[in-house]
Amino acid sequence: MTVTSETPTVVADDGVRLWAARSGEGDEPLVLCHGGPGLWDYFEDVAELLADLTPVVRWDQRGCGRSEREVTGPWTLDRFVADLDAVRRHFGLERIRLLGHSWGAQLALSHALAHPERVSGLVYVAGTGIGPDSDWHAGYEANLLARLGEHPERLSRWRELDGRPVRSADEERESAVLQWCAEFRDGARAPQRAERMADPWFGINRECNRALNRERRRSWGTPELYDACRALDLPVLIVDGAHDIRPRSAVDSLERALPRVRRVVLPDAGHMVWTDDPKGFRKAVASALA
Repeated sequence: MTVTSETPTVVADDGVRLWAARSGEGDEPLVLCHGGPGLWDYFEDVAELLADLTPVVRWDQRGCGRSEREVTGPWTLDRFVADLDAVRRHFGLERIRLLGHSWGAQLALSHALAHPERVSGLVYVAGTGIGPDSDWHAGYEANLLARLGEHPERLSRWRELDGRPVRSADEERESAVLQWCAEFRDGARAPQRAERMADPWFGINRECNRALNRERRRSWGTPELYDACRALDLPVLIVDGAHDIRPRSAVDSLERALPRVRRVVLPDAGHMVWTDDPKGFRKAVASALA
């Protein structure tokens, strides 16, 4: 699939440069928001999978991946919503369709809540709902250890690396790949798939990750957020993998709040749903695009 160069092309309203690329033909592309926080676009396979259904826009969030790295934030949800809107403006789009995965699902939902007139639909993939962290985080940590524990050598090495106060770049990459193995349903093929996510390796922006996770813990799960979701007059498709290590019950809060929502649970998928069940994922997204 042809995309633009690796040079940042979008300029946010505070001058920070963001990498973004559009592929495919059509008037209303699907804008993809990657997870993290602090990671980079890993949607090449999704773009290929949906190539005959919709054009897509991929982008690296502030301070991450191919976007300008020498920035100090601000690492706030409002700032990232504004960056996403800068991507929309850069491509000359009045309205966009959004697909967000994991943390990117929170970002895409937040953009839709802030600018509903600029969004025509939302695909919310493998997010964690709108409740507080207590709805899911302890279960996630237990499931992470259990999934890694299915291959004791992975768990042992991950714990060894995780316990080091300082890690080299190579050790940081190894630790991430080991942890990402838990995100796939097929444990035997997980290392190969996690390595693909880490190639190329841009390095995780830990400052960004910590700041945005702190903000979520402070501000998510409020009555105001529930009320805003109840008032969101947009079609939303929730896509879950039944074997995601983040408890899927956390997403029930969002499903109950949204007035125009459908939910598809792929029974053989984990967190990286398009890798574990590409046919099921494509069918679900196609139904939302239609």
